[in-house]
Amino acid sequence: MPGPLKLVGSGRHADVYDLGDGRVLRRYRDAAAEAGREAGVMVHALAHGVPVPEVFDVSGADIVMEHAVGPTMLQDVTRRPWTLDRHARLLTALHGMVHAVPALSWLRAPFGDGTVLLHTDLHPSNVILTKAGPRLIDWQGAARGPAEADMALTWVLVATSQIPGPLVQRAVGLAGQALFARRYLAAAQPLAPCWLATAARHRLSDTTVRESEAATLRRLLRSRRLAHYGPD
Repeated sequence: MPGPLKLVGSGRHADVYDLGDGRVLRRYRDAAAEAGREAGVMVHALAHGVPVPEVFDVSGADIVMEHAVGPTMLQDVTRRPWTLDRHARLLTALHGMVHAVPALSWLRAPFGDGTVLLHTDLHPSNVILTKAGPRLIDWQGAARGPAEADMALTWVLVATSQIPGPLVQRAVGLAGQALFARRYLAAAQPLAPCWLATAARHRLSDTTVRESEAATLRRLLRSRRLAHYGPD
C-alpha cells in the first residue's frame, strides 16, 4: 500500500502534497470546499500567458497540478536581500500579466466595476521561483474588477502580514518588510491613498487574518500613513 503523502507546502486555506512525477495535490482543509472554481481560473490565466502551474485534474476539494519547484520570492529575498528591488519589480510585472487577462464573468467583484482578472493575494510567498521562471500560485481569491484594487492589496499584504517560516526568516523578513513595501509601491503604477485604504479594510474583513495582523491594519487605517504612501 502507498505510504502517506509528503507535505511540501501549507497555506492559510490548503495543504500541498507531493505526488511524484512532477505533480502535486493541493487540498483545501475544508473538505466541503469546491476546488473547481480555483482550477478554472488557473486554466484561464495560463491560457492567456500568466505563469501558472498547469492543472491536470480537479475533484471536490482537490486539485492535481504541476509541481512548481523552487524557493518562494520571500525565501529568496530573505536569503539574498540585495535582490529586493528586482523582486519588487517582478511583482509589478506579474500584476501586469494578470491584469491583461479578461475576467471570467462569474467571478465575484468585491471592488466594483472592472473587467480584468484580479488575483487578490499576489505577494512574495505566492510566487515560486522555478528554473523556468516564476510561477504564481494560490488563486482561490481570484476576482474581477479594477487593477488598482489588486495592486493596493499587494501593498497591504506586503506591509502588514506576519512573516511565516523559521525565526531567522521572520526576523530578516520583518526588517525588510517596510522597505519592500515601499520599493514595490515605487515600481507600481501610482495608487491613490483611497485604494490603499480600501484594500486595508478588505484585508481586515478576511477571517484568516491573524490578530496581530488585524491590529496592524487597524493602526494603519487610523494613521496618516496611507496618505504618506500616496502619490506626491
